[in-house]
Amino acid sequence: MTPAQYQQFCTLLEKHSGILLSEDKRYLVETRLGRVVRELNFLSMDELVERLFNRPDSILLKAVIEAMTTNETLWFRDEYPFNALRDVFFPEAEAARKRTVRIWSAACSSGQEPYSISMIAAEKPWSFAVEILGTDLSSKILAQAKSGLYDDLSLGRGLSLARKQRFFDHTAQGWQLKSEITRRVRFQVANLLEPVTALGRFDLIFCRNVLIYFSRETKMKIIDHLANALNQNGVLILGASESAQQLSDRFSIERLPGGGAAFRLIK
Repeated sequence: MTPAQYQQFCTLLEKHSGILLSEDKRYLVETRLGRVVRELNFLSMDELVERLFNRPDSILLKAVIEAMTTNETLWFRDEYPFNALRDVFFPEAEAARKRTVRIWSAACSSGQEPYSISMIAAEKPWSFAVEILGTDLSSKILAQAKSGLYDDLSLGRGLSLARKQRFFDHTAQGWQLKSEITRRVRFQVANLLEPVTALGRFDLIFCRNVLIYFSRETKMKIIDHLANALNQNGVLILGASESAQQLSDRFSIERLPGGGAAFRLIK
C-alpha cells in the first residue's frame, strides 16, 4: 500500500465501521488484508485495493471490516467487573425484587465476555432470571461464539481450572460449553455507530476496550446510543482505561470494590 492508498483506506474504514487507525498501523492493515486477498481469491493486494476503492460491494466491504475488527478477548478480563456483578449489581437487583436482569455485551468478539457473565449468574441461586445479549460487527466471529466450542489455548486465557471442569464438556472437537451457560446468551450482529433501540433496554451494558478505537466525536455518539439503551438507573461498564465522564453528562461515576469504575445513568 502506498501512503496515499493507506490514507484512503483509513477514511473508508472509519466511514463504515468508525474505527480510527493511526499512521503506524499500515503493516497491520496489510497483514489483515492479505487474508482477504486469499479468502476472496484476488490475484494481489493491488487488485483488492483497486476494487475496494473503485468498485466495492457488500461482500468485499464486510470481509474487509471483519478482517480489521480486533478480536482480542479473555475470560473474566480484568476480573473486577465480574466481581462487581456478583457482589454489587446482582445483589442490588435482588433487593429491588427484579424478575429479570438484561445484560448487553457489546463488541463481544468470540463470546468469552457474555459467557463469563453467564457463569457468574450460574454460580449462585439468584432470585431473578438473567438474559444476556452479545453483539459484534462481525458475523463470522459471532458464528464462532454461538458454537460455544473452544480449544485449549483459548480456555487457558483467564479461565480457572474449576470453571473449566464445571462448565465445559471435553469433546473430540474441543471444549464445549454446557447448556447451563449457553441458554442465557444469544448473539446478534450490531453496529455501535447506529441507534440500537431495536435491541431493547438493558439493566447493564458491558462495552469494554472498544472506545479506544474511535475518534472523540464517534465516542460521544456511541456513548449516547448506549445511554439510550439503558433502563432507568442502569449501569454502563467500560474498559479500565475508558471513561464516560468527558463524553457525556448522562452518567454518574461509581467506584467498584477492588478497583475500576462503573457509570450509572442519571438522565
